[in-house]
Amino acid sequence: MRMARVGILLDQAAMMRRHQFGINVFEAFAGEVLSHAGIPFQWIDHVSDVAEHQLDVLIVACMDENEDNAETIWSFAEQGGAVISYAGLKCLTARLGCRADRDMAAGYASALSAGDDSGMLRFLKAKPWVQQDGEQSNTTVQASGSLRKDEPAGREAGAALLQFSVGEGRIDRWAVNIPYTLVHFQQGTEPVLDDGIPATDGSGAVDEGILKADDRIALDWEYDRTTTETSAPYFKEPYADLWKEAMIEHLLKLVLEQGLTLPFVSYWPDGISYIATISHDSDLNIDESAEATLDTLHDCRIQSTWCMIEPGYSPYIYDKVKQAGHELAFHYNALEANDGKWDEAEFDRQFAWLQQAIGADRVTSNKNHYTIFQGWSELFDWCEKHGIEVDQTRGPSKRGNIGFLFGTCHPYFPVAWFDQGNRSYNVLEISFLTQDLDHIHLADSSVVEPFLEQVMRVEGVAHFLFHQVHILNQEPVNKAIRKVVAEARKRGFTFWTSKQINDWERARRKVRITGIEANAEARVEHGTELKDAVVWIPVQEGAANREIVNRFGVPCVRQVLGAARATIPSLS
Repeated sequence: MRMARVGILLDQAAMMRRHQFGINVFEAFAGEVLSHAGIPFQWIDHVSDVAEHQLDVLIVACMDENEDNAETIWSFAEQGGAVISYAGLKCLTARLGCRADRDMAAGYASALSAGDDSGMLRFLKAKPWVQQDGEQSNTTVQASGSLRKDEPAGREAGAALLQFSVGEGRIDRWAVNIPYTLVHFQQGTEPVLDDGIPATDGSGAVDEGILKADDRIALDWEYDRTTTETSAPYFKEPYADLWKEAMIEHLLKLVLEQGLTLPFVSYWPDGISYIATISHDSDLNIDESAEATLDTLHDCRIQSTWCMIEPGYSPYIYDKVKQAGHELAFHYNALEANDGKWDEAEFDRQFAWLQQAIGADRVTSNKNHYTIFQGWSELFDWCEKHGIEVDQTRGPSKRGNIGFLFGTCHPYFPVAWFDQGNRSYNVLEISFLTQDLDHIHLADSSVVEPFLEQVMRVEGVAHFLFHQVHILNQEPVNKAIRKVVAEARKRGFTFWTSKQINDWERARRKVRITGIEANAEARVEHGTELKDAVVWIPVQEGAANREIVNRFGVPCVRQVLGAARATIPSLS
């Protein structure tokens, strides 16, 4: 089969017009979804360029909704192309025999794929269409899934996906604005300027006068949490990751239905299915706590990421941490109660201290003290300035908001606000699930197994935070970290540091799939650096002599780049 040519239309003139009026174009995040999934595509900068690229699939992220553009999109589909839209294409509503229904804010969608066992997926923006009785549009339409208003049991409000046949091709329109939903799940509903709304049961008092990442979560305290057998509450679903899977599955199936294929790069190296990572914050900087943590990690046979806050440990501790293969990282302090400040100059000063203290010019990772976060962009700007390639700040600060409160356990590159053109930051976000399990004031370790099971479900990263001081002073916390490691190993997790995750993610994104060879394998550029990278090639059911594995709901054959496994990215 030939490899499908996929393009994402992000019309630059239309995007600039929206930015001029203070409108974000988070629809551009569709490119980040495909990039992380290892799916080859190209950007289309102008509607007028669509025809010359000879695409098979066109994802319409942003364009002006006018008659000329409507004709371009219609002609592309009519001549055999496939169009995908996420809550757009207003200009084709009547031509497709529909009318626009009321816009929806938060709600839930069901039955998104045949293999979906998630029940209802929360969304944050939808523009449903209603099919018009007796309308003559010269198209046939298939409806999939359903939308529910406000809550999982809310009023039904139309189909989640409408698929129209148009001439020789098709137009598939999701009612849900999936990229918009993803950005707001992962980065919050808006810039953090004041306190968030607390949980009514007292388990998530985020309104304590400290601005943090979890002050702007897009999840619902009532509908999106569940409890363990010990009544520990947690956010249960990686909604963002499940929406990404819905996007990818839909694209891959559409391509196969065209008689084409679309190879993609696996999230992790050959032999690895999912990652676990443990980080620490050096609060109070007690040398004895560092020694105790080193002993525990040695017993567990893992390396971890140590986020250092000023004034830090004694110098000999850093030597021990490095010798044991752990990563030394930054723990920026903006908590005024601990003499910190949210300020670029203060970030600069503290980072300079860290570099001198640990004797390193380059530091890969940061996590903010107490998950303090303000605005939308400042932290990522500061990290970029100092070459910090990973942030871990997005995680829970309270006992009752642990779990998938940002909807994801996958690393991703955040998107800027409209004032920076909605660009992608060169900072990989790796959010964490919980901290200091079995701490006297925090959640108990009954959440370990459900967390790991959900991470396995989406092949993500299970990130647990443990403070060294609590590993020393609270034996239940010390036992909890050992439980995390044991349960993760039992399920086949591989433990990496934050730096290793970053190095792998950046390296795998350099792999370029350019076509299909005569032997039915993918033609790959820049793949020699990662000889253990896996490429999956979707095939028709029963069409291959090789072993077939189901990936994103489609049958695939597996291709490992290179004859021998390469070394997993090291800490050097």
